[in-house]
Formats: sequence, structure tokens, C-alpha cells
Amino acid sequence: MIPQELLESQNAGRKKYSKGEIIFREGEFPAYYYQIIHGEVKMSNFNDDGREFIQGIFHDTQSFGEPPLFLERSYPASAIAVTDCELFQLPKDKFRDLVKENNSISLSIIENLAQRLHYKSVMAAEISSQEPEHRLLKLMDYSIRFFKIENEKDGHRIDLTRQQMADLTGLRVETVIRAIKALERKNLVKIINRKVYR
Repeated sequence: MIPQELLESQNAGRKKYSKGEIIFREGEFPAYYYQIIHGEVKMSNFNDDGREFIQGIFHDTQSFGEPPLFLERSYPASAIAVTDCELFQLPKDKFRDLVKENNSISLSIIENLAQRLHYKSVMAAEISSQEPEHRLLKLMDYSIRFFKIENEKDGHRIDLTRQQMADLTGLRVETVIRAIKALERKNLVKIINRKVYR
């Protein structure tokens, strides 16, 4: 996303978060632009029963939580460290100035947000109407295509846990496990050392 040198020139802070630590909560108003130096972060909602629905998973060099910085609205989901991680934090006003003054950064942010919107549109249609196997294949294929997952000798390794697949598709973990086994029997995926390959 935003080059590290540019963030450092704007005096972006660095902050470390431990696995499981909440970075911001749903309903809070944004104060910073966040970009991952290293680690993994998820944005999630929880229903009244405490069931989690993952809105997105983000990795090294990716940003998250930008839309409310432009809308003057609260966060629609919580951000949680999936692993120990370190983030850049750039104050909201400095981020907005940076976007206004740098066309290339502005275009990069727009492309990133458009990609996420496209993903949500595709997955919303799948989650509302399709069978578990179809949902999981769509999630895998989308991940391969848009997140540039490299093809290894056994195929594209899907670096999502069964729980993450469930939370991203609105399924239960048990359903994900059964569906993946069914997909393996149909030779649509491989399972090697508990990892799924497409």
C-alpha cells in the first residue's frame, strides 16, 4: 500500500500488538490509518450469540479499516491481531492530507477499496444462496486470483484455517470439514499435512 519510507517521512508511529489483542472495536470512531509491517490481522463482527463472522484477513504491507476515515463514521467491525504483529499508525488528519497530496497513493487506496468491495459483492451472493462446497471453492478461487497465491507443486496452498474458512463463508467448522473432505473425494482439492491445496 503506502511505501514504508513515505509513512516514516510522515512520522507514522509503530505499535506492536500481541496475538488476540484488539486494535480497535466495532462502534469506535477512527483515529488512525493502519498498515501492517508484519503479522496478521482480522476484522470481525460478532452476533448476539457470540458467533464470529470474519470480514477480512490482512497480512504484511496491507492496510485495513480505511473506509470510516473517509466517511466520518464508526468502525463497522473490530480489528484483532491474529498473530503477534507490528503496525504503522498514521493519524487520520495526516493520512487524509497524504491522500490529497499524492495521486499515486490516492489511486492505490481506491484500487484497494474497490478490490475489497468486489470481494464482498461476490461472497455475499455466494453466502446467501449456495451450498457449502460451492462457497468454499469460490472463497479459494477468489483468494488464488486476487491475493496472488503462488502455485506450488501440489497446487495453490490455501493458508486459511478451517475456522477462518467457516467465519468467512458463514458456515460452521464441522460443515467446512465435511465439505473439504467431499471436495477431496471429487478431486477438486488436495489435503496434504492438514493443508488444503486447490
